[in-house]
Amino acid sequence: MFSPYILNLILIIVAYLLGSVPTSVWIGRIFYGIDIREHGSGNAGTTNTFRVMGVKAGIPVFIIDVLKGWAAVKLIYFSDYYMPASGSYIDIQLILGMAALIGHIFPVYVGFKGGKGVATLFGVVLAIHPYSALISVGIFAIMLVTTRYVSLSSMIAGFSFPILIIIVFQTRTLSLVIFSMIIAILLLFTHQKNIERLLKKKEKKISIKKKPKPDTNKK
Repeated sequence: MFSPYILNLILIIVAYLLGSVPTSVWIGRIFYGIDIREHGSGNAGTTNTFRVMGVKAGIPVFIIDVLKGWAAVKLIYFSDYYMPASGSYIDIQLILGMAALIGHIFPVYVGFKGGKGVATLFGVVLAIHPYSALISVGIFAIMLVTTRYVSLSSMIAGFSFPILIIIVFQTRTLSLVIFSMIIAILLLFTHQKNIERLLKKKEKKISIKKKPKPDTNKK
């Protein structure tokens, strides 16, 4: 039997490898004969998949990327060293989720060039604190319908998460509070180019009614 330290290390590595699965890259190569990172915004994420390859590719990419984050957190079930809902239990869940997120952003399978991790991050939050995750999705949807900017909607939804955790649900687990703040900062970091385009009014809006057309021009 593994010691808790060895088991935790194994689970963290597995979580990273799960997060590293480059869904959009593999779907693009297998079904469309392209590398998604060479088209559109050059990002291997859900938004660029919708933009370049359309809904048929975008929906499965989104679902799988969410499942990556969710499954990584649920790896804790392979360990019986922690009491569910305890502080240490949540700590390990957060570490596994972060490992998956790092894997998505820096995937080992395709040269460490991945996506921004919004869908995978949602899967992580959904597994750890589902109520906050679902409310954040509602905020994202409202902002998307209102502004039609995926990037702006993602950032606002991300900023709402620590507010929900700290103020609305009054969470007392320090690691979860810190994690919620890290999410907001991380989204700012991964959306730097989007922020620049938003300030310059050059960020593209999505079409909610029409199917996205392929865009092979890098931004």
